[in-house]
Amino acid sequence: MEKKTLVLGASLNSARYSNIAIKRLVRYNQPTVAIGLRKGEVEGVKIETEKIPFQDIDTVTLYLGPPRQKEYYDYIVSLNPQRVIFNPGTENQEFYEILRKNNIEIEVACTLIMLGTNQY
Repeated sequence: MEKKTLVLGASLNSARYSNIAIKRLVRYNQPTVAIGLRKGEVEGVKIETEKIPFQDIDTVTLYLGPPRQKEYYDYIVSLNPQRVIFNPGTENQEFYEILRKNNIEIEVACTLIMLGTNQY
């Protein structure tokens, strides 16, 4: 099942987990969009630097630490995703509460493992 995914904290550096996640999402035929600090492209996915009002986002997968997430709280809620995946190192109790109040599912998990074990 296709789940359009926003990779937030996307990197052009191939050693970064966000970069690997983009590649894997593409390999698993998941429609993917990305926002990062620098514009570029990974596996045909454009990395944007602005808070684009993407449509039909099912999943936001976070690769930003809690201090950097704050500026994206309202943006993520405005996208009305079904869920937000908090990858290792991104756990954030304050943001969990905001998402719960907006009926957005929270998953504290690893996108790479979820894809690899067919749990995405």
